Amino acid sequence: MNSNEVTCGAARAPHRSLFYAMGYLPEDLKKPLIGIVNAHNEIIPGHFHLNEIVQAVKLGVAAAGGTPIEFPSIGICDGISMNHSGMKYPLASRELIADSIEAMTMGHKFDGLVLVGNCDKIVPGMLMGAARLNIPAIYVSGGPMLPGRYGDKKIDLIHGAFEGVGAHAEGKLSDEELEKIEHRSCPTCGSCAGLFTANSMNSLAEALGISLPGNGTIPAPYGARKQLAKRAGIQIMKLVDEDIKPRDILTANAFKNAIALDMAIGGSSNTTLHLLAIAHEAKVNLMLEDFDKISKKVPHITKLSPAGAHHMVDLEEAGGISAVLNVLIEAGLVSPDELTVTGQTLGENVMNSKVLNASVIRPLDNPYSKEGGIAILRGNLAPDGAVVKQSAVEPEMLKHKGPARVFNGEEDAFEAIMSKNIKAGDVVVIRYEGPKGCPGMREMLSPTAAIIGLGLEKSTALITDGRFSGGTRGPCIGHISPEASEGGPIAIIEEGDIIEIDIPNRSIELHLPQEEIERRLANWTQPPCKAPEGTYLRRYSRLVTSASTGAVLE
Repeated sequence: MNSNEVTCGAARAPHRSLFYAMGYLPEDLKKPLIGIVNAHNEIIPGHFHLNEIVQAVKLGVAAAGGTPIEFPSIGICDGISMNHSGMKYPLASRELIADSIEAMTMGHKFDGLVLVGNCDKIVPGMLMGAARLNIPAIYVSGGPMLPGRYGDKKIDLIHGAFEGVGAHAEGKLSDEELEKIEHRSCPTCGSCAGLFTANSMNSLAEALGISLPGNGTIPAPYGARKQLAKRAGIQIMKLVDEDIKPRDILTANAFKNAIALDMAIGGSSNTTLHLLAIAHEAKVNLMLEDFDKISKKVPHITKLSPAGAHHMVDLEEAGGISAVLNVLIEAGLVSPDELTVTGQTLGENVMNSKVLNASVIRPLDNPYSKEGGIAILRGNLAPDGAVVKQSAVEPEMLKHKGPARVFNGEEDAFEAIMSKNIKAGDVVVIRYEGPKGCPGMREMLSPTAAIIGLGLEKSTALITDGRFSGGTRGPCIGHISPEASEGGPIAIIEEGDIIEIDIPNRSIELHLPQEEIERRLANWTQPPCKAPEGTYLRRYSRLVTSASTGAVLE
């Protein structure tokens, strides 16, 4: 056991003495020491209840003969940090989470890890840490929140509060109506109720095999969520006993399985960033092109918020991620033979799962679209690629040509939208928001939600070298690479330049002669870093790589 380094032998008497100061028994130190990474805090609804989940995990570990030892992880709420300078930090926090898990685990020599998180950057940060350390590990989410209700409609943070801001500005909602919506959009703890980034990653963890079945969809308030956590505590002891490690599970085929699931359910565009980063830590060669190749093969068979009216609880009641995976396995679109944390293969995990509601999980011969939820675009505007959640784009906007409206930051774009200075047909360009240039690659949920609230989602496109929230819908193309701060073509777009987007043909083009593009690039000068000296963001800006490679650190 790794923990023998801190618990065994005469030379470790001081170490054991420190354990005894906390009430540990000598018998406890003879058992495997299991680190329980708890991302509980009082600022994220998805994390507010995690102490209860962790308690269930610890009971499972103890019941199975281990010694659970809890330590914390930070977490930032994307919703609360949205649309201001605080949004520079969530993506950058992903690396801090992975690094802190490494530091705590290596410093104390745990024998295994149970990672308990829930929200956007916390999930990939934890999985990156697990892959890097490569000791037995299992990930447990806190589960999705339930949707709210306003009148006869189910609502959530996006379809309620965020889009309500734009509707209010347009005069479609009164002050009183907006206030009622904000009180009803998030009725319980849990990760936001739709298939946004948090629930996308919690679901993909099942396909990766690093979580137990049910991890992505069992709602946070349900007793079954605590049962899942207790089972995870029991199961980590089996993984330790059998020495099954994350890289035994996180294989190339496991990542392809996760991408296939992602395409079938229409997950967040941020999954490209996170799966690439986790694969990097797992020493798996995953490329942005893999997403597009798989997208062309896997039909899109669920339409959850923000793309549709269903929520995570509806997917759970329809059979959950296991039912979707079983459909894909039967069609030969997912490899069933990959090992998972259950000790069984993915196919064995889901073989008895059935679709219980075909209106939520459609059959493959009646999909929402023949292609998957995400598309990778390329062209002279994005030589290294760009990402769009095509499953959430209105059919009439799959192809669009229009004049550029150029903004060197989110705030200016949001102000223009709210002031009704954006017109039907425009292509809103928000640049200098990439991993280096922002720094931190902010999500653009407020501008996109405002566009929808103003009724422009069927006539106006947005592109950025930043990224869009998992809650974004509409023709919103992010991760433009190279980013503006690295001299990508997005840096030299001028007001009124014509941009053409063709999602079916995977292209995004700036209608300028190549000589003019080269002339403008030759005259472009790199702006100074926006992050103050001495800050974490300044260091992050120096080290972070392109979004096309997962925005990992050099």
